[in-house]
Amino acid sequence: MRGHSFHVTPDLMKAADVAAKQVLDIKKGEHVLIITNPEKDVYGIAQAMYVASLNVNASPVLMVQPKKTSFDYAEPAVIDAIKTVPNVIISISAERMGKDREALKNPYKGTNGKTYTHIFDYLLYEAKKIRAVWSPKTTFDMFVRTVPVNYDEMRKRCARIADQLQNANEVHVKTKLGTDVVIGVKGRKAKVDDGDFRTLGRGGNLPSGEVYISPQLGVSPGVIVFDGSITLDETVVIKTPVTVKIEKGFVTGIEGGKEAKMLEAYLAKAEEKPFEMAKNGEIDEKKAKELAKNARHIGELGIGTNPNARIIGNVLEDEKALGTVHFAIGSNYDHDAVALIHSDGIVKKPTITVDGKPLTL
Repeated sequence: MRGHSFHVTPDLMKAADVAAKQVLDIKKGEHVLIITNPEKDVYGIAQAMYVASLNVNASPVLMVQPKKTSFDYAEPAVIDAIKTVPNVIISISAERMGKDREALKNPYKGTNGKTYTHIFDYLLYEAKKIRAVWSPKTTFDMFVRTVPVNYDEMRKRCARIADQLQNANEVHVKTKLGTDVVIGVKGRKAKVDDGDFRTLGRGGNLPSGEVYISPQLGVSPGVIVFDGSITLDETVVIKTPVTVKIEKGFVTGIEGGKEAKMLEAYLAKAEEKPFEMAKNGEIDEKKAKELAKNARHIGELGIGTNPNARIIGNVLEDEKALGTVHFAIGSNYDHDAVALIHSDGIVKKPTITVDGKPLTL
């Protein structure tokens, strides 16, 4: 793989075994699909997950495709492999798994008007025929430090936070740097990424450790000041805070320095790309308008719960750190606001209230 040779170290193997047994509960004879790229860290971690699957007498397959960005398609063979409906899917990618060309053009229909533009999402969230983990941009150090945690304790923390969000009307987030945003959550269900992906229809990140919710459509006003990191084409560590103005759940203004300009360019690209796709016959004009509109949509509020996570300039870990929240611009997780992107930005040291009451972590 581009000259990479790799030896699975004891620490990495320990973390992979934890993921296989405690997080995914992979069993003897189960079919496990592992998707990765020929990049040193993710390829090595994928190899470790392959060995961990063998260690429990499962039947793993390791697929390697070129690195994919938010705007690239997955290789057809990868999509075809997912369609075989393996028991477990593990995506250890240098950036993204890649989009589903066919489903973008002809989305899978779910219940209550939901649509799914990727076979992976349909099988996980709607059909509930798989369980899964995905680790975009993970590293050896991150995997070894943040995967072996006390899952009983972290799951209790996640459940406690989710209980406070259930049946709530709004979540108010403030910081000393200027974040002051009210996220409407009426009618929304909080989801937990607590490392418990042992049953069909459950999936999340490795490292795990967050509670997240899709904001109510068209209501959230305020200001978000990102001061940790943000995912664009690559993870960007924020040196000059990025101030994002929000009206009715959409970004209406971006201020700051270099990082603010990078975010604006990224969102502009996410608005333009759908119309290029429509011009090429990949999607129709109606879908292009929907994807372009939601490029500036606030699609997620997340609260970090992993005690081993810290802010290192990699959003996959940063968003899991205790004492942080994150907001995503783009697609939400309720599948009623779809975009080509889902760009997470970290806010440090927030004060959080739920319907006027302080959130208990």
